[in-house]
Amino acid sequence: MELLATIEIPRGSRNKYEVDHETGRVKLDRYLFTSMQYPADYGFIEDTLGNDGDPLDVLVLLTEPLFPGVQVDVRPIGMFQMEDEAGGDDKVLAVPAGDPRWDSYQDIADVNQFTLDEIEHFFTRYKDLEPGKFVKGSNWVGRAEAEAEVNASIERFKSSDH
Repeated sequence: MELLATIEIPRGSRNKYEVDHETGRVKLDRYLFTSMQYPADYGFIEDTLGNDGDPLDVLVLLTEPLFPGVQVDVRPIGMFQMEDEAGGDDKVLAVPAGDPRWDSYQDIADVNQFTLDEIEHFFTRYKDLEPGKFVKGSNWVGRAEAEAEVNASIERFKSSDH
């Protein structure tokens, strides 16, 4: 399965950018309250609708960070399941499609455990200092579950008023 992802936040940033889906422009939503940085490039999968009413989130493992607004073809290899104050907020974990450096990454088990721990640590704690925000529950699942959620998110998008 190959998908088109739009990067909103590059790895290493504390700036929380979001794409305004009406204008297509990138806007600074906030600067993270904690001293943490995004552990991977972060954005969304085009033409999807997640359980939180926004496009399905994606983390892309890359050799070099990209820029906000850049689109990249990706392959999902797993998913981090979590909930925040808005409800279900799953994060698909993906790698660049067609890049031989990532050919050996086919499922979540192919990712170094430290990398998974780092991502989990970030997403379970990055809202700690923000009033009224929280994260609860966290679980890693493999490629099959990630692809099933992507397909469900595509169907939600098609049946919405996008």
